[in-house]
Amino acid sequence: MKINAITVAPDSGDELARRFAARAGAVDSQDGFEGFELLKPADERTTWLVVTRWRDEASFAAWLHSPAFGHGHRSAAERSGGEASSPVGVSSELWSYQIAGGSAG
Repeated sequence: MKINAITVAPDSGDELARRFAARAGAVDSQDGFEGFELLKPADERTTWLVVTRWRDEASFAAWLHSPAFGHGHRSAAERSGGEASSPVGVSSELWSYQIAGGSAG
């Protein structure tokens, strides 16, 4: 599991969500991809979590180095030949986790 913790300015969260919605499904066909969630803070925090699940580390690495990764991380304007949008995030960290336990079901 990969978690990208993206900290945004207090008034930029909706723009982050809009940008993710604009590229929804872009990674779905990548070999080894198992799922994605964008988690919005339910309190005053400004860090959003992008959670992706992969079959294995090699599948994630293959996507990270693929042309599809670069294409999916360009703005819609860039993909149509325009200028890049300014970044929404002020910082981000990539976390890696494995499921170590939990409930059945």
